[in-house]
Amino acid sequence: MRGEGGDDVFAALADPTRRAILQVVVDEGPVTATNVSARFPISRQGVAKHLGVLRDAGLVHAERLGRETRFEASLAPLDEVSSWVDDVGAAWDKRLDRLASKVRRESKL
Repeated sequence: MRGEGGDDVFAALADPTRRAILQVVVDEGPVTATNVSARFPISRQGVAKHLGVLRDAGLVHAERLGRETRFEASLAPLDEVSSWVDDVGAAWDKRLDRLASKVRRESKL
């Protein structure tokens, strides 16, 4: 994950419009900002800004072809986020298991 603890990735994914734009890039990429903007009630410039945030987080990469910039998904940061979420979930599972064991032991007293 980029940044401390994947802050860039989490910040990029925090916005529902960016998540929807990323889904379009995943499903249909490579795409241009113009292609994507046809699907949303925001300007092409607005979509381009969202794509820039996604690019800065490493979730898409851009390739210039003539006058067009095409965006394609780069989902490795999502694998890292998923792994982090799994690790945090496992740590909580262990804590809850210890708590449940303690409650069971104390209820037998």
